[in-house]
Amino acid sequence: MNTTTQTLAGAPWKQGVKDAIPLLGGYIPVAISFGLISVQSGFSVLETILISTFIYAGASQFLFVAMAASGAPLWLVVIMTLLINARHVVYGPNLSPFLNQDKKWLPLMHGLTDQIFALAHARLPQLPGQARLGWYTGAAVLAWLSWIAGTALGAIAGGELTQRWPLINDVLPFALPALFFVLIIPRCNNRLWSLTIALSAVTAVILKMSGYPNVAIPLAAMSGAVLFFALKNQPIVGEH
Repeated sequence: MNTTTQTLAGAPWKQGVKDAIPLLGGYIPVAISFGLISVQSGFSVLETILISTFIYAGASQFLFVAMAASGAPLWLVVIMTLLINARHVVYGPNLSPFLNQDKKWLPLMHGLTDQIFALAHARLPQLPGQARLGWYTGAAVLAWLSWIAGTALGAIAGGELTQRWPLINDVLPFALPALFFVLIIPRCNNRLWSLTIALSAVTAVILKMSGYPNVAIPLAAMSGAVLFFALKNQPIVGEH
């Protein structure tokens, strides 16, 4: 990881906004999909927008809408949502070394998503301590607002958009995986990370093709984590 401190020419929040702009290419298409699916599942436009505003949890929102529409009990919806979001238990400790004791960080954690975590984990070490709160605020708020805007667009005009341009239905599912791919590639800058990511990817593909799609991602993530910590102190795969 590059830990060289970067001097910012302007306000930290502006740099955060600038750094987060590429995320919109993945956020908005997926949010449009959610807005459309939520309305089709029986939620109103307002309810759909409120879900994205207050839950703001990507995959959990899709699960929430699907389970609620199918009549699943509330306690089961809550448990499944918490299980999907359990990965945030790992995100917090990984970012905590770069945060100070300012209580403003607490509400800002509502904006911590997979993509913001990946971006913040790479950028916060490069920023002066006093600039980190402003930078994170700019990046997280832009991502959050883009998710809400995409949801509103999908809820209000998603059906018309897909009817007018049917290709959108084929493009939308690839937006988020493409975004994750862009975030992962810069990590392949040494043998340790390259091996870890390669093992995780291969494991996920094998499990998916073997008929176990529901466990593919969790088991792939665990296999990558085990390999990373097993080889972390081995000089042959260390940082180069």
